[in-house]
Amino acid sequence: MFAKRLLPLIGVLCLALASCSSTRTSGDPALAGAEEAIKVEDFKLASGDKIHLSVFGEDTISGDYDVDTEGFISVPLAGMVKADGLRKVDLGKAVSANLAGLLRSPRVTVTIVSFRPFYILGEVEKPGEYQFRSGLNVASAMAIAGGATYRASKDAVLIQRGGIGDFKEYSMSPAIKVYPGDLLKIPQRFF
Repeated sequence: MFAKRLLPLIGVLCLALASCSSTRTSGDPALAGAEEAIKVEDFKLASGDKIHLSVFGEDTISGDYDVDTEGFISVPLAGMVKADGLRKVDLGKAVSANLAGLLRSPRVTVTIVSFRPFYILGEVEKPGEYQFRSGLNVASAMAIAGGATYRASKDAVLIQRGGIGDFKEYSMSPAIKVYPGDLLKIPQRFF
């Protein structure tokens, strides 16, 4: 008799705790994904990204460069140039400014070779680190990780943008984009 009364109370408490424990994006999940849509040109560089510099007329400077753990690239003649937090256009201007005293009217173009990986953990078949691809969304990220386990939540995903800050809860929707450095956690469902 006591167990019959306790079971509904436990269910209500679980639902109350679940609703208090995370911040979920409000409104239509498609709109939530659209709010955060970022073009590849607008991605800010960070440690782990690989870029290609083309300096017109300077084959010895042109080449591929990795953004180091401090967020810099080491460019011949230009020295250490801060790349962390810059868009590729802004990095091109910074390298050009550093070369201005040594070259006449340096023209620098920056292209992205590869972005830092994204990470997925929790209730997926193959949790781990995966290479970022342009146009990646929650559904495709889960497919890359082998799909959901039988215990996975069917309606929620936790994302830590750029691996910084707190996890934020999003709807499990293809409209939710995944960006370089994101950490996705697929929670376990309760029922």
